[in-house]
Amino acid sequence: MRLDLLAALSGVLIALQARANGELSHRLNNGLEAALVSFGSGLAIITVIAVFNPAIKEGISNLRAAVSGREIARWKLFAGALGGSFVAIQTQIVPLIGVAIYSVASMAGQTAMSLIVDRIGLTGGGKKAITKRRISAATLTVIAVFVSVVDRIDAKNLSMIAVVAGCIAGAVVGVQRALNGQINEYSHQSFTTSLLNFIMGTSLLLILILLGVATHRIHLVPLPFGPWWVYTGGVIGVIYIAFTSTIVQHLGVLTFTLFSVGGQLVGSLIIDLVSPTYGVHISSYLVTGIVMTYAGVIAGGVSSSRVSKPKRQ
Repeated sequence: MRLDLLAALSGVLIALQARANGELSHRLNNGLEAALVSFGSGLAIITVIAVFNPAIKEGISNLRAAVSGREIARWKLFAGALGGSFVAIQTQIVPLIGVAIYSVASMAGQTAMSLIVDRIGLTGGGKKAITKRRISAATLTVIAVFVSVVDRIDAKNLSMIAVVAGCIAGAVVGVQRALNGQINEYSHQSFTTSLLNFIMGTSLLLILILLGVATHRIHLVPLPFGPWWVYTGGVIGVIYIAFTSTIVQHLGVLTFTLFSVGGQLVGSLIIDLVSPTYGVHISSYLVTGIVMTYAGVIAGGVSSSRVSKPKRQ
């Protein structure tokens, strides 16, 4: 299957995971606990796969050798902690603003951060210039976020702080994608990258939960019996990280965002039409903002001039 189609499919996965984790957070009334359930279930799934998959164990050995040989910095292995932060933010704000608005906000953050990480060459696939065309595209995307929510600024179901948090979540996932691309370059096994991500992400969320319980700011509640799909965030995450860690090496972060955003937009709109978050509706402002966002990422993805190819140590 072509890489651009896989990137688009990963966008659909983002929208599905956001809806599942957001609904679980709403039913638990505890975003961190919902995030821990999502990451914890993903860790359980990828651990079982690792037990019966020698390739994952080989990937772990490859990573150890790369770290020992100082081919990859040890701190980059903590990319999964960014994923934990992303899911924690996601589960908090999707119940407030819905999947579609969250998707637009997070895409604004992704686009802006993609410019930076591609310029730095954080994926390991070479540096790409920040052109006027790309800057204009990022600016257009940010404007699109405002347009999409302008009719809801005074609505009770919209928090502008939540919209900003969505942008931050997008920026976080942009950095995580880049780091996962580097990790995958040395592990040579996408599910090894997934395993490492879930270990780090689950550990971070567990620490946050324990701190919250110790300070009486978080109270754990029993998990709901259903619906079943609220527990699919973990398995979606396993597939998503495996996809992105491989694809981003070849496409770059901004170009990956270009293709994934189409799938994310279509997925999020369908979800909000078929199974909307309570109080969320599809307005002409939202549709206009989504179209502007899509135009922005296309404009940004057209220019991808390479500055230099990094040398492997």
